[in-house]
Amino acid sequence: MKTSRVSFAAALAAGAVLVLSGPAFAHVGVQPGEAAKGGYAVINFKVPNERDNASTTQLEVNFPIDQPLTSVMPQDIPGWTVNVEKSKLDKPLTVHGKQINEAVTKVTWTGGKIEPGKFQQFPVSIGKLPDNADQMVFKAIQTYDNNEVVRWIEETKAGAPEPQNPAPVLKLTAAAGSDDHHDDGPTKSDDAKGHEDSHDEAAASGSDTTARALGIAGIVLGLGGVAFGFASRRRAS
Repeated sequence: MKTSRVSFAAALAAGAVLVLSGPAFAHVGVQPGEAAKGGYAVINFKVPNERDNASTTQLEVNFPIDQPLTSVMPQDIPGWTVNVEKSKLDKPLTVHGKQINEAVTKVTWTGGKIEPGKFQQFPVSIGKLPDNADQMVFKAIQTYDNNEVVRWIEETKAGAPEPQNPAPVLKLTAAAGSDDHHDDGPTKSDDAKGHEDSHDEAAASGSDTTARALGIAGIVLGLGGVAFGFASRRRAS
C-alpha cells in the first residue's frame, strides 16, 4: 500500500512538472538570448506550434520604435515570403557618416506552414544594437490557419511571475573590450613585476636547495653518530 502511494505521488509530481514546463517551452522566443551592446548580431525567432489541430501560417515581429535599428536583414526561408516595413524616425540617426531617416519597425513572414509538433526558426541579421540599454523587447503575433491569433506581447516585470504570453526578449550585454584596454605588449610595470617574480622564484629555489643540503647533511651526521655509538658499545663489551 505504501509503495502504491509513493508511486502515485511520483507520477503526480512528474505530471505537474510537464504541465508547468510545457507552456514555457512553447513560447515564441529569441535565440541566442543575448548579444553585445553597440554591435551587430544574427538572431533567430523560434516559433513552435502549440496546437494539435492547426498549423502556424504567419509570424509578425514588431521592432521597438524607441530603439531603432538601421540594419534588419531577414534570411530567406524556403516556402516563406517575408515583408519588411519601415517607419520614419522622429529623430534621424547618423551611421557611418550617413543620415538615416527611417528604421525597420515590423517584419512579417507568410505563406509557409508550421505543422503540429514542429517548430520553425526565422533568422534575422540586426544592428546596430543599442549601447545604452540592457534589453530589447520584440512583440510577436502568431497566426494559425484556423484564424486563431496568439499575441506574444506581454512584458515580464522584475520580481513578477512570467506572464502567460511573454514577448521575446533579447538581453544586451557589455561588449568585449568595452573598457578601452589596448594590449600593446608588456608595459614597464609589467616588466618590473616579471623581473621581481623571477627574482623571487630564484631566491625561493636557492633557499629550497640550501634547506635540502642541510637536511641531507644532518641525516648523514645522525647516521654517523649512531654507527659510532654502536661501535663504542661493542668495544666496551
